[in-house]
Amino acid sequence: MQSEFLTATLFNLGLNLLYTLLALLIGMVALLIIDKKLLKHVDIEGELKNGNIAVAIFASTILIFVALIISFGLKG
Repeated sequence: MQSEFLTATLFNLGLNLLYTLLALLIGMVALLIIDKKLLKHVDIEGELKNGNIAVAIFASTILIFVALIISFGLKG
């Protein structure tokens, strides 16, 4: 009984990790495409060094988006 439970748990964990990595990959590719198409003329790092708060909020939103993908993927 315990070995079947452990096997099912490890299978679910592996499946959730695979889903998380796939969702993270798709999300990062989408963000890169958006960055190249919509933000051609915006240097995010340069704007952060100049103290642009709007760019800082945008960059932190991207990090929160990635964290949400990882957390939902690991929840199952």
